[in-house]
Amino acid sequence: MSGNNSGSKLAIFLAGLGAGAAIALLFAPRSGEETRELLSKRAERGRNYLEARGREFQKQTRGVAEKAARDIIGVGKDLVAKATN
Repeated sequence: MSGNNSGSKLAIFLAGLGAGAAIALLFAPRSGEETRELLSKRAERGRNYLEARGREFQKQTRGVAEKAARDIIGVGKDLVAKATN
């Protein structure tokens, strides 16, 4: 029963979101072209921000992954050395 209730809440939320967006567009102080250009520029800035954060995260995780690989190789070498003695 609770799954059905959360589904209807989501539907109500999405309907309200759509209605709010439609009303916002009707009363927007800019023309449609200006609004599209503004949204496009903001989307581009968001994409650039996410790409930069992604590169930063990649650099950070690469260092961690390399250290983990060195540790694993070291353990493997120790095990091989013990097994051959």
